[in-house]
Amino acid sequence: MSLPKEKNVLPLVGEIDLNVSARIASTFSEMIRKKPSRLVVDLSRVTYIDSSGLAVLIGAMQDVEEYGGKFALAGLHDNVRSIFETARVDQVFLTYPHVDAALAAD
Repeated sequence: MSLPKEKNVLPLVGEIDLNVSARIASTFSEMIRKKPSRLVVDLSRVTYIDSSGLAVLIGAMQDVEEYGGKFALAGLHDNVRSIFETARVDQVFLTYPHVDAALAAD
């Protein structure tokens, strides 16, 4: 199994909240404009995400799925996963333990 040549991975770091959500949304827009077949968000270095961050992820996922692409999250730590569960969006996203698994998935 080989990984795709174009990785289309967005690594995020630290706290994803209202202060950074607009910049992340802008970055997603640039990436999505190229219509990658797969877009993976690396959350392995994220310590917290608020509702604005979740909204940006949901919007990006919907945009990618609209043209038939796949949107995945990778590397959620337990504290971040619990935020997804509390917000009841944990079942909405494709999630993988790490980026390579997300890139290799069908």
